[in-house]
Amino acid sequence: MQASKTVNRRKAEPFYWLSVAKPRTSSEIVNEARDALQTVQAQRPFTPTDEQRKLSGSQSSRCPQDRRPVLFSLDTSSSDSSESRPNSGVRLSPLTHKPVVIISEKKDEASSVFHPTPPADAAELRKVSKAYKGLFRATSLKDLFSAKVVPLNQNEMKLDFEEPTMMMNSLDRSNNNCLAEQKLYTSFNDESRQLICNEHTSRSGSEDSMEGTPGNFSLQLQGESDQMEEPGKKSSQLRTSGQKRRVTGLKDETRINEWEEEDFFWHTRILPILRELEKREDNIEHLCIACTKLHQALGDGNMLGKRFKRRNILLKTLYKLVDIDSDPLSLKLAKIILAMKVDGRNLVSVCKLAFKICRNENNYFIIQNDTLLDYLLQVLWNEDLQTNHEALVYCMAAIKVMSEKEVLRSKMVSKGAIEMFLELMKQINNIKEHDTYFSKLGLLLVQLTATLRILANCALARRQLSPGAAIPQLCVALEQRSGDKDVCIWIVSVLSKLSTYNDFCAALADCSRCYIVFLALLNKYQKQQDLVIRIVFILGNLTARNDQSREQFFKEKESVNTLTSLFQTYYELDLNALTWHHDRKGKNQPKYPSEAEDVLIKLIRVLANLSIHPRVGAALAAAHPLVGLLVTVLEYKSVDDCEELVINAATAINNLSYYQVENSAVQEKQLHIAEILLKLLMSDNMDAVVEAVRVFGNLSQHHEIRDFIMQKKIYKFVIALLDSKDREVCFPACGVLLNLTVDENKRAFLMEDGGIGKLIDCLQDFGPADWQLSCLICKTLWNYSENVASTASCFGGNTNTLLMLLTALLDEEVELECSLDKDIKDCQRVYWEREFKPVAAKLLDRIQSHHSSS
Repeated sequence: MQASKTVNRRKAEPFYWLSVAKPRTSSEIVNEARDALQTVQAQRPFTPTDEQRKLSGSQSSRCPQDRRPVLFSLDTSSSDSSESRPNSGVRLSPLTHKPVVIISEKKDEASSVFHPTPPADAAELRKVSKAYKGLFRATSLKDLFSAKVVPLNQNEMKLDFEEPTMMMNSLDRSNNNCLAEQKLYTSFNDESRQLICNEHTSRSGSEDSMEGTPGNFSLQLQGESDQMEEPGKKSSQLRTSGQKRRVTGLKDETRINEWEEEDFFWHTRILPILRELEKREDNIEHLCIACTKLHQALGDGNMLGKRFKRRNILLKTLYKLVDIDSDPLSLKLAKIILAMKVDGRNLVSVCKLAFKICRNENNYFIIQNDTLLDYLLQVLWNEDLQTNHEALVYCMAAIKVMSEKEVLRSKMVSKGAIEMFLELMKQINNIKEHDTYFSKLGLLLVQLTATLRILANCALARRQLSPGAAIPQLCVALEQRSGDKDVCIWIVSVLSKLSTYNDFCAALADCSRCYIVFLALLNKYQKQQDLVIRIVFILGNLTARNDQSREQFFKEKESVNTLTSLFQTYYELDLNALTWHHDRKGKNQPKYPSEAEDVLIKLIRVLANLSIHPRVGAALAAAHPLVGLLVTVLEYKSVDDCEELVINAATAINNLSYYQVENSAVQEKQLHIAEILLKLLMSDNMDAVVEAVRVFGNLSQHHEIRDFIMQKKIYKFVIALLDSKDREVCFPACGVLLNLTVDENKRAFLMEDGGIGKLIDCLQDFGPADWQLSCLICKTLWNYSENVASTASCFGGNTNTLLMLLTALLDEEVELECSLDKDIKDCQRVYWEREFKPVAAKLLDRIQSHHSSS
């Protein structure tokens, strides 16, 4: 009963009341806001490919002296350089009467042996010579390797050395043959001859023992065991010691057999190929074939890696060939050297070699069909981050260049490279700023993030880039490396690409500190356009999706002030650029859009998206500096100058004009804004026209703007837009007409230019397909017909058409046919029942009552 009284009391009133606050549900407020407000889309910032393929990039902010050199030397001197291994700090001491030979192993395999220090006098010299003669006497392997293994003791005389160079024993051949082979491949002094019976330890760092991977141990010659035993040993200890000697002897015998097989394989398969390579023939193709055969033979003989005792001889031979200027040959050599598990400076050099090969665009086809990528990924996965960070820089740089090619990119993803990259980034992030390695890893992070940026374009790679894993690590790296502009550029480039996808954008929004980091970077690098534009693009994507992101960003300290400062900075830069080009009288016109314009486009997009949130939008509407800058953009820019910038500014003003708040800067400047919008209405750009009409739709809620529209005859232009048959054009046009019909003295304008007939045509065209627009048209006709005397004088010849149309649209069966999708159908039914049906039913009753009376 109360509801009917309310209807009767307001039945003669228009559907729009400016000063009366009608109680509405929250869903009604949201629906109305969606009609008036809209998010703004923008193109992603363009990231050009570095054609020069430099390690730090052509736009790097790093000083030249801080950049890694690409020139390198990988030759025979590399394995003898003191830089290729840590200093052992131990040189040869004179041998005692009964020497103990210590066989040790170093991690850097490509290092030479320390030469022994000469004895102090002639007597000592004779003693040492006698000891050496005993050591290298032609003895059986059984006698030599049955020697007892004893632990290292600081009181014993030690013989330390690095790489195994030659196995100085008989192995079914004489010492003369051994010396002849040594002379062929190396030039050792007589003093440097040594006994070698150890293998390299694995990189895992497990304890060395005769049962496992051999490490540092000593061999005591036979006949000395009794002297080394402590007196008073029990008989049980002697029995146990004898059992251990028998077990050790069996294992030593097995190892000797393996070495004999290896020695036979070396002489029959490997040595002929090395002799062929040492000829250094000018035929590159022949050398490549030989390298392929060598790689295959090493694999067949299980000689790849660090366990091969003649590894140093092999590497020296390969290093000599690196100087030959041939990328195909260098590719073969690089793979073999990497397969030999080099480390230290040699690993750095071979990674530089791989980068040199990959950066040459002409080598794409030979790399595409090769396995170099596999070896580089092994280096990336196995090598220690802190110890080999320089080698990893060049390794990652080579992988980055490879990722630019689709075929190699697909191979990379299929081999699990994405997981490796994220794990590597996690390791880098675990190194804190106070650590000595922190600054050294910056260039590696540049290469890593640059690779991720390329892979972000690949759908297959994005499926492996889990949002929950990649986004947090990128945010941590961005916060830790905020002082490194190069790192920041690449990280925000990755985020700008990933934020265009809903799942990644949601993951980024969940990183609570991302807004703080972005604001800090905007303040720190305010005039770095390439960085700023990507950050504001990311913020635009975040604020386009949900109110939580809008509110969270707005609540951050100085967020609005930061955006205002950026706006002012790039507005002035753009204004200065226009002045400079104007003074040059049109020469070298700037590209469209300019860098400053591009930043303004994406910055205004952020403002427009933020203003959708009720509290944020109301606060921004009262921010006079921001509104003033938006109006200024519309003043000095035309649609022909920069279409996207002008349309974005109009959209932002439209969103802000929705809020009727105290101290609104938009309301304060509304007449000035209306005058500026006239030039948009007169433009040939339909998008600009629609945005201008939308602003008039909000501003026309005020009496001053309605008078301005009538005075400037803007309503004629709005009525003409109804012929567009485009919902996006007709909807804002109907909104302006609805507001104009609030004033009784202005309603007659609908009879001009066939306004009534065009409204009825729109109702017929859109009908059940858009109940919201249909409701808007019915409200306009209701306001217009408030004081109707007769339907003929009000609607003219369109009366019967309108009656039949309203009757049909009020039929529930017609409503059910509006959509096939269940969710959309349910939503449309609610709107039809709550919004359209009440208005259309009242309008139909009014027309029928006056039509029958007439």
